[in-house]
Amino acid sequence: MEANRAMIPLERITNSILLIRGQKVILDSDLATLYGVETRILLQAVKRNEERFPEDFMFQLDSTEREFLKRNVDTAGRGGRRYAPYAFTEQGVAMLSGVLNSPRAIAVNVAIMRAFVKLRQLLTDNEKLARKLRAIEKKYDGHFKAVFDAIAALMEPVEDQPKKSRIGFKTD
Repeated sequence: MEANRAMIPLERITNSILLIRGQKVILDSDLATLYGVETRILLQAVKRNEERFPEDFMFQLDSTEREFLKRNVDTAGRGGRRYAPYAFTEQGVAMLSGVLNSPRAIAVNVAIMRAFVKLRQLLTDNEKLARKLRAIEKKYDGHFKAVFDAIAALMEPVEDQPKKSRIGFKTD
């Protein structure tokens, strides 16, 4: 089991996670690649167990989403398809573990679940950091305003002052 986990780099999984319809998802073709099966085989297993995959676990991309994906996401290796891809949410990926029961599928599911948890943790940490930064900005805005005001005053052009006479000897 440890050896199977080493076969699936975390970065490969996290790069497969996309944000579509406000949800973190993995496309059917990416899942099939991770599981080591053809996309059609993966979808056949899903179709045989359709009741396990409601709309919030898996959905098919509409034409707009499909076009956006073609233009903005590296789709190399996804090939030309006659139908729109299916997107699996975290719950849908978890449900796949009950449908696909090979040792590789189990190892991949464990790795994917860990990737989703890690991503969720990163987002939480990022939000905490953003809140702290906003609090610091509020606290120190007054101090920095005084500094910026002083700098602005120094940058203002100096009014013409009367010329002072030079000190020293004059030569003709």
